[in-house]
Amino acid sequence: MKRIILGAAALFSFSSTGSAFPDVERTVNFNITNQFTAEYDFTGIVALGNCSGSLVRFDDSLPGDKAMVLTNGHCVRLIDPDTVILDVAARKAFTVLDADARRIGRVNASKLMYATMTKTDFALYELRETFEEIEEKYSVTPLTFSREYPAVGSDIEIISGYWRRGYSCQVEDIVYSLKEADWFFTDSIRYSRPGCDVIGGTSGSPAIDAETRLVIGVNNTINERGRECTINNPCEIDEEGNVFYERGIGYAQQTSWVYTCRDELGAFDISVEGCLLPQP
Repeated sequence: MKRIILGAAALFSFSSTGSAFPDVERTVNFNITNQFTAEYDFTGIVALGNCSGSLVRFDDSLPGDKAMVLTNGHCVRLIDPDTVILDVAARKAFTVLDADARRIGRVNASKLMYATMTKTDFALYELRETFEEIEEKYSVTPLTFSREYPAVGSDIEIISGYWRRGYSCQVEDIVYSLKEADWFFTDSIRYSRPGCDVIGGTSGSPAIDAETRLVIGVNNTINERGRECTINNPCEIDEEGNVFYERGIGYAQQTSWVYTCRDELGAFDISVEGCLLPQP
């Protein structure tokens, strides 16, 4: 039985820091230099207190719709397996960046629409501001969710608002099952190497198709020490139960499932028939 957390009470502000689950303290001496920002467009990228994220929209969202921020479920907190957080009031601010990764202001969450670490590692916040209001104030437009699974071999970018730097690599494979400690993720994106050697604080960064600039996933983990299936050391499990792991392999969770969870008016609703995100 899946656990579900609902309510109108303000959501706690604690969140873990992941690389899968980042340890920012291990990376506080990381130097941000122009070489990490010059090749990337940071339009739509935001920073959390200890994670990364992005302003996102559906491909049919309207300017007057409430804006949304995408990040990881573990950036909300370490959510127990088989648990869904749904429609909880939230007070959380996100730092908005311009195209050159300069901090230009903040936007504010009113609600945590959805968060889980089961099957995926995904959180979606609704903001107080509309897309139109954000564009008028900051000249910033959101990124758009792709409806399609990422294609193996496609070029992607992982752009971190926390570190204000980007990474480039390819989709090396789509992984049947990814295990990290007690958590299992399905149809995860495996990064090619070298390129997307993500670190703590990059959790929640969008995985963007380099050609279309559509969001195809959300960055959430990397095997840090070459260990098997432990926290910060994810392992792959194929359909026959074979286990594979290797130090330095990073992953994102694909995001196209959001389109299966919308009602006839286009509102996000996990109760609709055919929704592929975990439900209560």
